Amino acid sequence: MKILYISSEVAPFIKTGGLADVAGSLPQAIKEAGHDIRVVLPYYSKIKDKNIEGIKFELDYYVDLGWRRQYAGIYSLEKEGVIYYFIDNDYYFKRYNIYGEYDDGERFIFFQKAAVLMLKKLRFKANIVNCNDWHSGLVPLYIRDFAKGDPYYSNINTVFTIHNIRYQGIFPAHILEEIGGLSSKYITDDGLKYYDEINFMKAGIVYSDIFTTVSKTYAEEIKTSEYGEGLENTNRIHENKLYGIVNGIDYNIFNPETDSNLKENYSFETIEDKKLNKLELQRLYNLPEKSNIPMIAMVTRLVDMKGLDLIKSIMEELLKEDIQFVLLGTGDKMYEDMFKYYEEKYPDKVASRNYFNEGESHLIYAGADIFLMPSLSEPCGISQLISLRYGTIPIVRETGGLKDTIIPFNEEDGTGNGFTFKSKDPYDLLDAIKRTLNAFKDKEKWNIIIKNAMEAKHDWEKSSQEYIVVYKKLTS
Repeated sequence: MKILYISSEVAPFIKTGGLADVAGSLPQAIKEAGHDIRVVLPYYSKIKDKNIEGIKFELDYYVDLGWRRQYAGIYSLEKEGVIYYFIDNDYYFKRYNIYGEYDDGERFIFFQKAAVLMLKKLRFKANIVNCNDWHSGLVPLYIRDFAKGDPYYSNINTVFTIHNIRYQGIFPAHILEEIGGLSSKYITDDGLKYYDEINFMKAGIVYSDIFTTVSKTYAEEIKTSEYGEGLENTNRIHENKLYGIVNGIDYNIFNPETDSNLKENYSFETIEDKKLNKLELQRLYNLPEKSNIPMIAMVTRLVDMKGLDLIKSIMEELLKEDIQFVLLGTGDKMYEDMFKYYEEKYPDKVASRNYFNEGESHLIYAGADIFLMPSLSEPCGISQLISLRYGTIPIVRETGGLKDTIIPFNEEDGTGNGFTFKSKDPYDLLDAIKRTLNAFKDKEKWNIIIKNAMEAKHDWEKSSQEYIVVYKKLTS
């Protein structure tokens, strides 16, 4: 198959979140399965400034945006068999931020329309175009609309993937026709209309041939008012074409046996060496160097959906336990201040670092004993998969991909790779933590859980095959 994968961010070129990790890893796995997959993203100035070796100019053309004709330059780079295309336009992409600009609606209309035009300009007749999140939600509509007047775009099937339904791309309705060049007939309750505006994510759901999201549980959740963020009715109407496929992680990057960010590499066979990473982390974060004290960690954005209010309610009681608590991440000031307060009050127990550092995050995954993810909503989650890989036992709330990937430990038969709780009651979280701490005290039992965690398989091989099955449903 020939596949074009469209994403607003792709690791390692540009990254703000999990979308970039998926867009950087999934196409590689699909390529290894024998398919011609190519990736397109904006040529942001932050990518240009890196002067990446091997990027070359392919061609240029103009994109009509209302009364304007905007330049689009196409650059390419081949990396590990995958061709990456970068769409160049300094007016739209030479910005300090890649999102959150005053003209995001226009910027990403340009990107989407330019990407669809690129298919014909490069003579790359894709069988499948897989677009991701609101930044490319209009692509299925553009392909349908173009196909009415240009047979080149007929028989191009579209898949739209939702990574987080909370962020939808909602803009004034007038930009669809004035800038996007699409008829206002699409602004209906069954189309793009969202109250008095238009919704790019809704466009992806309505006009794609199949839409997916990043776990099976989340695919069910987004059909409910609790998780649907106002699009639950649309999701239910189109549920016959909805699939849930859990994300994977890149096992070449996240590998405790080879990770250069660690003080000491290890496997399950050498699991005692894991403690050397804890000692290094304790030195780095000015905590008492005690290899046997249970260390609980979080690497997270500090926002309400990560369940931080649950932690706030139990933190004092939790810190009565003989533990250490490590946090790495930035976000809402009230949460940053909360963890700083506890660090100042309990300097021998809490280390809070309000920034993000990739190397330190790897050391935390390796050095901690327990990884905490009490999310109110988690479409898939990557951190729990990384923690499993490093033998750091996750505690999660049963939602989205957390429910799909973390199996509660069963003492009777020794199965399970973590600990879970269901409700949004903070004391259910505290109970889950205490159950985990009790298990930690039993070294034999704890090693069984670590073995289960490290043997869990969550690389991209299985997930990529599920995407390929979805693609083949459309091409067969």
